[in-house]
Amino acid sequence: MASGLEPLPITPQKHDPAWKHCQMFKNGDKVQLKCMYCCKLFKGGGIHRLKEHLACQKGNASMCSDVPPEGMQMSDGANMLEHSSGLLVNREVADNISGERRKSKRGKNASTNVNSLGTMNVSLDAKRVNNPIFMAVGRFLYDIGAPLDAVNSDYFQPMVEAIASEGSGAAIPSYHDIRGWILKTSVEEVKSDIEKCTATWGRTGCSILVDQWNTETGRALLCFLAYCPQGTVFLKSVDASGVINSSDALFELLKQVVEEVGVRNVLQVITSSEQQYIVAGRRLTDTFPTLYWTPCAARCLDLILEDFAKLEWINAIIAQARAITRFVYNHGAVLNLVRRYTYGNDIVEPGITRSATNFTTLKRMIALKHNLQNMVTSQEWMDCPHSKKPGGLEMLDIVSNQSFWSSSGLIVRLTNPLLRLLRIIGSERRPAIGYVYAGMYRVKDAIKKELDKRDEYVVYWNIIDHWWEQQWRLPLHVAGFFLNPKFFYSIEGDIHNEIVSGMFDCIERFVPDTKVQDKIIKEINSYKNSVGDFGRKMAIRAKDTLLPAEWWSTYGGSCPNLARLATRILSQTCSSTVYKRTRIAFDQIYDTRNCLERQRLNDLVFVQYNLQLKQIFSKKKEEDSSATDPMSIDSLRIVEDWISGKDECFEDCGSSDWMAVDPPSGNSTVLLGSSDDEVEELAGGFDDYEIFTRGKESEED
Repeated sequence: MASGLEPLPITPQKHDPAWKHCQMFKNGDKVQLKCMYCCKLFKGGGIHRLKEHLACQKGNASMCSDVPPEGMQMSDGANMLEHSSGLLVNREVADNISGERRKSKRGKNASTNVNSLGTMNVSLDAKRVNNPIFMAVGRFLYDIGAPLDAVNSDYFQPMVEAIASEGSGAAIPSYHDIRGWILKTSVEEVKSDIEKCTATWGRTGCSILVDQWNTETGRALLCFLAYCPQGTVFLKSVDASGVINSSDALFELLKQVVEEVGVRNVLQVITSSEQQYIVAGRRLTDTFPTLYWTPCAARCLDLILEDFAKLEWINAIIAQARAITRFVYNHGAVLNLVRRYTYGNDIVEPGITRSATNFTTLKRMIALKHNLQNMVTSQEWMDCPHSKKPGGLEMLDIVSNQSFWSSSGLIVRLTNPLLRLLRIIGSERRPAIGYVYAGMYRVKDAIKKELDKRDEYVVYWNIIDHWWEQQWRLPLHVAGFFLNPKFFYSIEGDIHNEIVSGMFDCIERFVPDTKVQDKIIKEINSYKNSVGDFGRKMAIRAKDTLLPAEWWSTYGGSCPNLARLATRILSQTCSSTVYKRTRIAFDQIYDTRNCLERQRLNDLVFVQYNLQLKQIFSKKKEEDSSATDPMSIDSLRIVEDWISGKDECFEDCGSSDWMAVDPPSGNSTVLLGSSDDEVEELAGGFDDYEIFTRGKESEED
C-alpha cells in the first residue's frame, strides 16, 4: 500500500451502490478512492468518476481493465450490483501477499457488460470464477478425499505447469508408475538432498529430535529427525506403542539412532520431558559423554502458557473473548460484517499451539478493537437481526466494555514475550540455541516491569520456574547466550557465574582434548576483551546483522579453536516438535504384513515427510497465519475452542449459508502491520540479579 494512505471505513450513510466496489483512504487532508478490481487510485473526482471508470465510459476517468464481465450498470443514476465479497479489502496488499496479479483484460465487447443483470454475486477476480482448470482440480481433490490445503504445496504449481507444457492429450502416470519408478526416483532425490545436510554435520554438528506421534488407531510412534542449519531431515519412525513408558527401551532406541548418525556429529538429543525420557536421556549422556540430552523448550513454553490461561482472571477474559468469536464464526451475516469492518481480517489468529492461540487471538482482537467498536455502533449492526439475539447482545456488551479491553491489553503485554520466544524457538530461519536464554530473561524482565510489585509478578515467575527449571540448568543454553555477540557485549557489569560455568561445561563435554581446552580458555579472553578482529567496527555492526555462527566464521579467525566450538554450539535448535504436521499415513506401514510392501511404504513416508520438511525450511515461504481460514478443518485442532458453536447455533443453522460467507482476505498488513524481526526485542542490558537467581535469594531474605 502506498505510504501515507490511511484506510477509512465506508459508512452506511454513503448510499450509492458504487461505494461497495471501492476502498476509501485518507491521504493527509484529502480523501482518495481506489478501484477494488484494477487498484487504480483516484486523487479526485469522487464517486462519480469511479462509476465512469467501472462502467468503462470514456470521459473523465480511464476505463477499468479488470471489472468482471458479469458487470454492473454503471451509468449515472443506475443501480450497481450488490455483492458479498470483502467490500473493504485492499486488493493491492492482498495481491502482494499471495504473489498473484490479475492479467485478464477486457475484450472489445466490454460495452455489453453495462447491460448485465444485477442479480448474482460479483467476484473480486472474474478470472477465478468458473475457471475450468480450477474446477478440474477441485473435482480431483474431492474425489480422492485429499486435504484441501494440498493446493498450498510447493509442488502444486510446478505440476500444473508441467502438464500444461505438454499441451492437449498429455500422458499421465499410471498407478504402477506412481508406486514404482517414480517413487524410486523420488527416494533417490530425497537422499541426495539429505546428503547436502549430512555433509555439513562435521562443521556444524547436529541435534537429534524425537517427536512423538499418536495415531488415530492408538499407536505411539517415535519419529527421529536430525536438525542442522542446512535443514531438518526425517530419519525414520518406530512403533513404540509397547515400550513408550519404558526408559530402558527408549534408551536403546536413542542409542541406536545416535550411532547411526555418528556420535562425533551429535551435540544433543532433544525429547519431551516425561520421566521415562529423563531417565533414558541421563543414561544416554553417561554412555556418550560428548553429547547432551535436553528437554524440548517449545513444549515447556506451551505448558507455561497453558498455566497462565488457567489463572482465574485471565481465564475469565479469555471466556469473554471466546463468546465474541464463537458467535461471529457461527453466523455468516455477522462474520461478513466483521470482515467488512476489519478490512477482510479475521479476529481469530491461530497460534503454534492451542495454548498460544488463546493469546495470539487476544492480541489480534486488541489490534482490531476500534474496528469492532465501530461495527457494533453502526446502523448496519442495528439492522442485523442477529444483533438482537443473546449472543449479539453479549457481544455488544463485551466490545463496549473498557474493562475487558484494559485487562486484555495487560494479558497481551504479559504473554507477548513468551509468544515471541516460542516463535523464535519454532523458527526455521535461525538456530534458536543462541537466543533461548536471552529470550527467557526478557520474558521475566517484561513481567517484572509490567507488574512492579513483587507479590504480583512472582505469581507468573513461579509458573515459569516450575516448567523451565530443567532449561535453566542446561549448559548449551547459557553457552549459546555467552557466544552470541549480540547479547554478550550488552551484558552490564560482571558476567554471572551461571553463564561462565555453563560455558566451561560445554568446553569439557564437546572438547575431550585437554590441550585444545586450554587453547579455548585463552581465546575466550580475546573474545571478552574484543581483541583483534573482534573489536573491528565491522564486527561490532555485524553482531546485529549476521547469524551468530556466521559472525564467528567471519571474525573468529584469530581464535580458531573457540570459533570452531562456537559454530557447532550456535548451529543447534531447542525444540523437538515439528508443528506444521500434515497427514502422513504411518499406520499403513505397521498394518502391513507383507515385507516388500512395508519397505515400499517406509520409502513413501520417507519421501513424504522430507518433502514437507523441505517446504517448512524453504525461506521463500514466510509464516502467514492469515493464509488459513480459522473455520477450516485444517485449523480445527488449534482454534476449536474459539470457533465451536453452542447448541443454539446448530439449531439456527437453517438460516445460515456457508456459500454466502466472504472468504478471509489474507490482508492482515492493512491494519495489523507486518511483524518485525523477533530477536531485535531481545537485545539490551542483562543486569537484573534477581532474574539470574530466579528470585531464590529474595525469597530466602
